[in-house]
This record gives sequence, structure tokens and C-alpha cells, in this order.
Amino acid sequence: MNKIKSIHFVGIKGVGMTPLAIIAKEAGVRVTGSDIADKFITDGLLRKAEIKVLVGFSGKHIKNPQLLITTGAHGGFENQEVIEAKRKKIEVVTQGEAVGLFMNGKIFGRKFTGISVTGTHGKTTTTAMIATILKENKLDPSFVVGTGDIPSLGSSGHYGQGIYFVAEADEYMTEPKYDKTIKFMWQNPKIAVITNIEFDHPDAYKAIADVRTACEEFAQKLGNTGILVTSKDSPEVNKLLKNYSGKVFTYGKSTDNDFVVKDIKFINGKTNFDILSYGKKISVKLNVFGEHNAINATGAFVVVLTLGLSPTKIKKGLQAFRGTKRRSEFIGTLESGARLFDDYAHHPTEIQNTLKGFKQGFPKSKLVCIFQPHTYSRTKSLFEQFSKSFGDVDTLILTNIFSSLREKKDPSVSSELLARETRKYMENVLFKPELSDVVEYINKQKYGENVIVITMGAGDVYKIAEQLTINN
Repeated sequence: MNKIKSIHFVGIKGVGMTPLAIIAKEAGVRVTGSDIADKFITDGLLRKAEIKVLVGFSGKHIKNPQLLITTGAHGGFENQEVIEAKRKKIEVVTQGEAVGLFMNGKIFGRKFTGISVTGTHGKTTTTAMIATILKENKLDPSFVVGTGDIPSLGSSGHYGQGIYFVAEADEYMTEPKYDKTIKFMWQNPKIAVITNIEFDHPDAYKAIADVRTACEEFAQKLGNTGILVTSKDSPEVNKLLKNYSGKVFTYGKSTDNDFVVKDIKFINGKTNFDILSYGKKISVKLNVFGEHNAINATGAFVVVLTLGLSPTKIKKGLQAFRGTKRRSEFIGTLESGARLFDDYAHHPTEIQNTLKGFKQGFPKSKLVCIFQPHTYSRTKSLFEQFSKSFGDVDTLILTNIFSSLREKKDPSVSSELLARETRKYMENVLFKPELSDVVEYINKQKYGENVIVITMGAGDVYKIAEQLTINN
């Protein structure tokens, strides 16, 4: 495949697809792609890369590319563009496979040293932090990060001239109907990060043990020469390590870790903390807030330290990191004075960690969280945990569940039921079914400077900002 000159991307706006398209374009490959007309957080990146998006899906879009990369969404292998490509005997691979092919040099003829980051929470931020450190130290890494814009990197994807390829490693299925291989199994890194292991994606895993088993299989791919970087703060990681004999470095708050996070302090939305390791103390400053980000940064620190960079150079790289799209992202100030942030958190633990970060970063402010649950299956499976996840907010507004294209509506679960359950644990819980209802409510409240409003969820809740008057 390393003579590929043209690639077509089905579902090119997806956060996993856009960085691959950008990498291909920067590598000199002719890129075409299609997607639905809806607004995506990747739209600006595609425009910046001068990649035109064909609206809708049609066999007529397939103008004989040498390779077609498809997503598991939009029908997956049943998408009409995929069917047409196969009819024309054009090679078809999935997004998950493509990340592995890019990393392993099967597309561009260059084999990289792969660094893969997986885990239930924190993988996007950790991946972006690693890439930022390498970039700031003039190592020009290639990278694939599953989000929109990353200010410190300029994009979510890049074809670098350096030897490192840093990739977010998704723990979801390759193609939900026809290929249930976990996406990260297509990658063959030299260094793998497992940030943590918790139960998520109930349509892909029956129980937490299945998630742990998948991560164990991924770790085993490192063999005797690779390095696993993970956290003993996660009980399931500790179970994994009992069966793992490869080289490991651990990080986190627990003193059982090789690199221990200590003395976390929050000053004006920034974070200072120490890393204790092998009798030495390293002080780190971050331009993002939250205990979870201190832990993510420590994971990134350990990875790059194993590559031979000095702590001083790594700290400089971490200071350059200023967050990513939809991760505690500051959107602007409402006309009434309240500050608006947006976050992708959609799992109970992510919600708790993120809201704790806001509480720590802005202790004198009241928090208003607008949460849009993502998928019926996740909301149903983790219903009780969701109801107990919002203790750090003063007001919670729940909107209708955002349904994935890969599932059917389940009438046995709803945001209204979740609101009723959540009221057992906190007082101010409102149910506003539609985003327009939320906008109307927020505008009427005229929240002042002492309030932080946070839109949260993996669906389209971030679009509320378009309908609010924001003074940047």
C-alpha cells in the first residue's frame, strides 16, 4: 500500500477521520471525502487544510481512489460509497485499521516509532500533551488526536518529519456490525499508555472484565521490547498488571506508583504540582486546571522521559499545552457576565473529575451544568452512577438523550427519569428536553460574573453557544 496516491474518506468530519485526512493531505496524497451537512467541531480544521467535503453519501463520489477509509458510523460497510468502492475492487479499510497502517508505514513507506494512548478517560488530553511536548522540543511528531482544534498543535492531525507517531487508541469496535475487533488492536506501538480502565460502551462490552481483557491483549502486543505506561490508581489496571510481565512505568496519586503526583495547587485557572519519583521531586506548571489534568500530564511526562528528554525540556513542553477542543474549553462570556465553558465528558467518572476540576479552578464561582446524556445504552447501564455524578454543581439542567446513529431509541430510559433520580442527591435539577428550551432558560436567568455555565456531553450540546450572546 505504500504507493497510495489518492484516498477517499467516508464520514470525513468524524473526530477520528479528520486527523487522518489531514495527515494524508500533508503527505502529498490526494484526499477526497464525504459526510452529512451537519456542523461538526472539525469543520474549521478541514477548511484550514483545504479539504473539500462532499455533502451526503453517493456512489458517484467514488472517482476511483486507490484506497477508501470508512467509519463505523453512517452504515459502516453498508454505506453506498463503500459498496461502490468494493464493486470497483478498490481497497477498503476502516478508520481503526487506517491508524495502524499509518503508524506502521504501510501507506507512506515510512515506519514510525508508535506511541498509543488508550483508556476510558483522559486519552485525548494525554495524547495531545505528548504530541505537544515532542513538538515544542523540535521533534516534529506525526499525530492523530480524536478532537477538533488543539491550540498548542494547530490541528488534530499532522504528518511530521520526526520518527514518532502519537495516536489516540480507541477502545470501541472497528465496525459494530461486521467487525467487532477493538480499534486499538490495529496499532503496534513501541510505547502504550493505558490511562485507566472502567466500564463504558455497553454495546461493545458485557462487563468490566471484558474491557480489562481487551486492554490486556493490547498491552501484550508490546512484547519484551515495548514499554507500558499506566496508572495504579485504577483498580482494574492493578488486576491487569498481575498478569503482565513486560516493562512498566506507573503514575498517579497513589504512592504505589513509580511517579507520584503530589501537592496539587490551583491558581487563576492554572495548575501547579509536584512529581515524586525515585527520590527526586519535579515541580510542574500547567496552563490548564484540574487534578485530572495534573495526572494526565504526569502520564505524558513519563512517556517522553522514556524517550530520553530531560525533565526541564518536558516541563517546557507541558507549559505550552493549553487544552483541546471540547475539554474544559472556554467559549466566551455571556452578555450577562457568566463565563461559558464546554466539555466532552459523557461517563460518570469523567463528569465527576471534570466538575471537580472546575470547582478547584474556580472555587468562588457557582457552577451551572447543562448535561446531555449520550446514547440510550450508556445512560441505562450507568443510570445510578450518572445520578450521583453532579455533586459539585449548584444547578443541573438535563436535556434529552443524544442517540447514536448505531442504536435505536429505548423507551425504558430517559433524561426525565434521570432528573427524577438525581433529585434524590441534589436539589436544583431541571429537565429541559430540547436545546432551544435550555437557551431560553439561560437567557432568562441572566447569570452574572459569579457563575460558570458548562455545556457537557458527547452529542451536540455544544451548539447551544451559537444561540447565546457571547462577548469574547
